[in-house]
Amino acid sequence: MSTTMPAPPRMAAVEFLRLYGDESGYELVNGIVVKLPMTGGVRGEVCGNVASLIGDHIKEKKLGRVMSNDTYIRTRTNPDGVRTADVCFISYAILPADQPTPAGPLTPPLELVVEVKSSTDCWNAITLKSAEYIAAGVVRVLVLDPETASATIYHPDELPQRFHNGDELTLPEVLPGFAVPVARFFE
Repeated sequence: MSTTMPAPPRMAAVEFLRLYGDESGYELVNGIVVKLPMTGGVRGEVCGNVASLIGDHIKEKKLGRVMSNDTYIRTRTNPDGVRTADVCFISYAILPADQPTPAGPLTPPLELVVEVKSSTDCWNAITLKSAEYIAAGVVRVLVLDPETASATIYHPDELPQRFHNGDELTLPEVLPGFAVPVARFFE
């Protein structure tokens, strides 16, 4: 005789943010709370490099705001989704400079979300998360893999682009003038 486990109860984004909004390490995926594993120093270092490299360009060109440290992004409704971005960028065209940054989760459109693959992440989950961001209205998702020193850019309606250690990465659609060797993210 086989038994079927009942599906975990689904939670609304409002309830998720009330319970977990001030904590890191949780996401709401298809209405289900998922605890994320803690990650190590390599991922943290790469996230810092990304925030610095992209952030410096954004501030120099006065393009918008860069955010890091698992910023909540509302990705879907019914079932609800709230994901955490390692680094993200929202332009002044979307959120003008004279308006405050929202205290709660960001709601797309956003120009860029960056995810750094940790040693505990599997590519299937990263690909699904990237697709969820794109479906929500994020223009580009950049995934960095410290293990292979590579970068993958996800676009709506296009195949992902892969960049390797010797390549120069550009994001002209969202960061005009930004160009950096992929290796710089992993130094």
